[in-house]
Amino acid sequence: MMRGALSPSVALAILTCGPALAAETFALPQGCNAFVTIQSHSCAVEHYFTCESDPEGIKRRVSLGEDGLNFVGSTDRDAQWLTSFYPFTDHREELESSPADPASLSELLAKGVDTYDFQTNSDEIGLTRYVGEDRLTGRTVIIDDVVLQQTDYNITAYGPDGTELWSSAGNEFVNAEWRSFIGGTTTVTSPDDSFDKDDRPVQFIFPGEPGFLSANPKFDCGAVLSSAPALTPKEISNDHL
Repeated sequence: MMRGALSPSVALAILTCGPALAAETFALPQGCNAFVTIQSHSCAVEHYFTCESDPEGIKRRVSLGEDGLNFVGSTDRDAQWLTSFYPFTDHREELESSPADPASLSELLAKGVDTYDFQTNSDEIGLTRYVGEDRLTGRTVIIDDVVLQQTDYNITAYGPDGTELWSSAGNEFVNAEWRSFIGGTTTVTSPDDSFDKDDRPVQFIFPGEPGFLSANPKFDCGAVLSSAPALTPKEISNDHL
């Protein structure tokens, strides 16, 4: 199993400890501790956490919508997506062991730009290739007293036969202290559709504050959203590859 991969025991614990329909808080697995809850546009609440059983630098994230838990993922210190799991479809992806051009938050922060070219593997569709670029805009944004650096990004996903599946471009944010990408505004284009998403953070909630580990998203809920092509971590919000 790859370094930092989502082990079956942790995945099962997240699913079984997660919120019931009427629950107010999200219960993390034993040995895991959250450091921030983010309430975002597009009716999403996310929890970032670490687990004692993980190697140093591994962070995990869960995302919940109106219908409950919809994403579980893990990243390393360079914000590379290691694993992603979508409970509603039982879809899993894992990063290949030797990317051609690994995504690197360190390079982005040091040079202002980072390119990447890597593949993920899933049982359903095999290999998916992702090619793209992140670039710091030089703009610093403060949202709910948290300092974020804005990025421009573009990414294209290709199927096992090289066919373009979708592309995405827009702005996201980086928090250098947490070494994490945070969602922004996105335009996603597939062969049959194009739509916009707004995953910008609205509130950052820390341990001990009201709403920390809330299971209930607060903003933009009840809206009718466009159907997306098969979603990857890039579209889920974060937070990004």
